[in-house]
Amino acid sequence: MPFREVNSKMVEATVVPGQKMFSQRGAMLAYRGEVSFTPNMQGGQGGLASMIGRRVANEATPLMTVEGNGTVMFGHGGHHIQVIQLTGDTLYVEADRLLAFDGTLQQGTMFMGSQGGVMGMVRGQVTGQGLFTTTLKGHGAVAVMAHGGVIELPITPGRAVHVDPQAYVAHHGDLRNKLSTALGWRDMVGRGSGEAFQLELSGSGAVYVQASEEKL
Repeated sequence: MPFREVNSKMVEATVVPGQKMFSQRGAMLAYRGEVSFTPNMQGGQGGLASMIGRRVANEATPLMTVEGNGTVMFGHGGHHIQVIQLTGDTLYVEADRLLAFDGTLQQGTMFMGSQGGVMGMVRGQVTGQGLFTTTLKGHGAVAVMAHGGVIELPITPGRAVHVDPQAYVAHHGDLRNKLSTALGWRDMVGRGSGEAFQLELSGSGAVYVQASEEKL
């Protein structure tokens, strides 16, 4: 794993010759060694097609290509950071939550409507998240940002997990998601708490939930 957690809001990455990393622009806090930072115009490992898809979807967060030999400290906006290790599976995450990730990971874009059909699109409108979500696939590490810290909730077949859509950060594995409603007597009398919608995830994998309903 190239990331070492310095504290809850800062990670240190090891950069070695011949290997690239990608980070959100403005996320570099300090570095040691001979390291270069170059604006990335090709959408990471996803290439031009990924870049175009993210631009159309308004999911394009500017990236930097990080290369050289040394260590780099990353952080952004005082957000809490969670390091996720991928072992061949795919991580689904909002683009603006990406702090940094291995250049070996293949980057793409997924239309949320393809997971849950129309309800997937409704989720995008209700939660304020884009209808397109960034995907990272392969073997490597990803550092994502969140408010108030993150907890990983395992999901196993037959045991779905319901998440407040505003607290959702990312998920990986073979999961299906759909938006469900939870209307109770408080909603009936107009005193709803704003949690009438829930994101239901089922299958096999894990979902990452932040300790806040605030978006980045």
